[in-house]
This record gives sequence, structure tokens and C-alpha cells, in this order.
Amino acid sequence: MRDVLGDIASWYAAGETFGLATVVNTFRSAPRPPGAAMAVSPSGEVVGSVSGGCVEGAVYDLAQSVIASGEPVVQRYGVSDDDAFAVGLTCGGILDVLVEPVGPATFPEFDRVAASIEAREPVAVATVVGGPGRLGARRVIWADRASGSLAPGAPHAARLDAAVDDDARGMLAQGLTGQRHYGREGERRLDELSVFVHSFAPPPRLLVFGAIDFAAAVARVGKFLGYHVTVCDARPVFATSKRFPEADEVVVKWPHKYLDEIDVDERTAICVLTHDPKFDVPLLQVALRTPAGYVGAMGSRRTHDDRTKRLREAGLTDAELSRLRSPIGLDLGARTPEETAVSIAAELIQLRWGGSGRPLSTTSGRIHGDAG
Repeated sequence: MRDVLGDIASWYAAGETFGLATVVNTFRSAPRPPGAAMAVSPSGEVVGSVSGGCVEGAVYDLAQSVIASGEPVVQRYGVSDDDAFAVGLTCGGILDVLVEPVGPATFPEFDRVAASIEAREPVAVATVVGGPGRLGARRVIWADRASGSLAPGAPHAARLDAAVDDDARGMLAQGLTGQRHYGREGERRLDELSVFVHSFAPPPRLLVFGAIDFAAAVARVGKFLGYHVTVCDARPVFATSKRFPEADEVVVKWPHKYLDEIDVDERTAICVLTHDPKFDVPLLQVALRTPAGYVGAMGSRRTHDDRTKRLREAGLTDAELSRLRSPIGLDLGARTPEETAVSIAAELIQLRWGGSGRPLSTTSGRIHGDAG
């Protein structure tokens, strides 16, 4: 929904009810992940995509029907590789798509959700997508409050809502979107009721240390991948916004001191491009003891060996050093700053989704695997 937010917010503000299609579950080589969205206005305007073009026409028709009826629908697209062309999903994957009417009367919390997304405040939207509950029943969950109910008017509503609130906040902390299953009254050991939790967490952070030309390329590709990018260097003559226009922020401070002052979580990626022991050794001492999901350092194998020796002398353990990805990036034969940035981005993507890093033409089985 982030990708279409600007358009649908204007439709909502105008008092229109539009059709919002959201991928709520995927199987096999589905082209778009859960959370991918497409919206259709009452006048027929379309924004977003749920399948990269495969079934957009069918979803468009269904969205217009939903706008007219006011009733949400969950539709499955795709059956198998043998007859995928017949159903329109040519990749052979399977998508479950929730198509719902959204407007001031059907989703009164929408403007608050949109405001939270714009303000980078974590918010999750939980929606009933299957089971004995009311299809499309919705609850919005923030870190400190919630609104709506997944079983409005039912005597067990409070128990179900409380269970989903707990799970949604845990998913928000990890930036996860997907389905959860419950009993009618919120029992986690049962799976009668399917609830889709769409998390809108702040973008993951990419911390780039070292204000060099390689850092500018990494900042560009990081922004393209959806990271909140920070470039940090102790030298004010190099660490300027003019040199790093794609970065969300440029910080002039000793890298290890800056890293020690900020919050780092499992979604944070740290790229150390300083090429100088007086910067990168103290910085990596801090970085390798954070929960960051990725810590990479640029340099030759000779530089890596010297750096590892210095870090051991500084007291880092083998377990801590094993987290260091150095030399940084995948082996693509990269030479230029832009090519090196692509190799780093490729390693970040591989870490997120668990790919092999091999050419797809040499692999078999599913193209889109589960998260790594």
C-alpha cells in the first residue's frame, strides 16, 4: 500500500469509495509478495500491481464489482504450471488476493493509518480473510493503541483482538507481513480463523560509513531498495549533503561514536567503507556487537586479514568475527563504484531471502524462496 498511498489518500479525502486489492497469501513462484497492492478508483483509474501484470485485468474487474456491491472478496489466482496460462498467472505461482471497498464509511481509520505511514510511525492493519468471522473485519494496531475489532459485536471479540494485537506488534518489530491463524476466540493452537496482518514499519536502515565515491553509489542503490540511508564520516570536508544527495541524512562524527549512540535492530545493514584502521577497527568493534542483520567491510583479502588480526587483539571473539562479511559483497567481478554497490545490494538481497547467488539458469525448483 505504500506504493499507492498518495493516490488512494486523495481518493479517500474526496470521499470516494475505491477498490483495494491486496495480496494476502502466496504459494510457489508467486510474482509479488504478501502486501503488494493495487487500487481502482470509482472512475476506473488504476494504481499499483498485485502480480506484475499477469492477472491485473481480472482483479480490475473484480474491484469494480466490489465497489458496486460494497462486499469484500478473497479470490485465488493460479492453479499449476500446466494450466497457468488458462487462469492468467503465467509464472505458475498462486496468489490469494483480498479485494475490499475502502472509503470513509468502510475504513474510518484509513486517514490515521496513512498519517502514521507518512510519519514513519509503526502501524499494522489486521483483516479477517478466511474462516467463521466476518470477511473484511479490520483492526488497526499501533505500538500503544488499537482501533476497530475483528469480531464486532461478538462476546469473544476482546479475546481475539488481544491475541492479534500481541502478534501484530511482534510482527511490526520485525517488519513482517503475513497471515496468522486463530481459533474463534483467539486461541493460537487452532486455525479456524485466518487474519492477514499488514505491517507498515519504518524502512530498514542502511548505515554507510566512509564518505568516498563507493559510498555514494551504495547510498543510491540502498535508497532504490527502500532503505533509510545514513552516510557517516568524521571528515566534514567529505561528508556533505551535496556529495550524497540520495542519502536521507549525512552525519559528521567519528563512526564508532555515532554507531554507539543510535538504535540498531535486526533489519539494520552496516557497510564499512572507510579503508582506514583508525576508523574501521573501532567501528567494527561496536558494529559486531550490535544486533544488526548485516555487517560488511570493504577491502582486499590482505586488508581483511590485517583487520581481523586487529579485531582479535581488541577482544572480539570468533563468534563475533564470524558475522563480518568481508570482503563485502557477492563475487560479481565488480570494479567500479556502481558495480561494487550492485554486488553489495545483491548480498543484502541474498541474506534477506536466502538465495544461492548462482545464475537462475543453473538452478531448479522455486524461483522465489522463503525468507532467509
